[in-house]
Amino acid sequence: MNLNTKLKNLDKDIKYILISFLITMGFGIFTGLAYLYYTTESSSKGIIDNYVGTEDISYEDWDENLDKPMKTKKYLHDMLELTHTHVTSFAFISFLLGIIFYFNSIIIGKLKIFLIIEPFVSTLITFSSLWIMRYFNQSFVYLVILSSTLLYLCWIIMLFVSLYELIFSKKSNP
Repeated sequence: MNLNTKLKNLDKDIKYILISFLITMGFGIFTGLAYLYYTTESSSKGIIDNYVGTEDISYEDWDENLDKPMKTKKYLHDMLELTHTHVTSFAFISFLLGIIFYFNSIIIGKLKIFLIIEPFVSTLITFSSLWIMRYFNQSFVYLVILSSTLLYLCWIIMLFVSLYELIFSKKSNP
């Protein structure tokens, strides 16, 4: 494989495959963001409540809260399952987006490498911070917010830059 190949110079068929993959991946990423908003309201209090839990709901209030996500504390097995599935899937997402993005010709140099490597670092920081927040110090919620925001920004930038080059950039002459 020629590592100097650029997305814009790929054959039409492989472009269609990559565009289809990136659109599907984008749908998954934005659905994940919607789920985060739904379960945490994108607030530090919502994140803490989602992992540490809130007061138990009485049976009298049960009907009013049926359409809201339950905020029960995460136990060790919940944290292990959540961490295992998310860290593994985030590694694959970061790897696949990073490999595709590597071949873009729009963003180059150190910024390109930062955008490719950073999601791996943020994944480790985010999920480590969730454990610390859950079991030791709730102030780590701010590190969770910072690292996960940076992770999603990198993913979105890589996604849209790659899509832009695949769809709109013209082949360069050899």
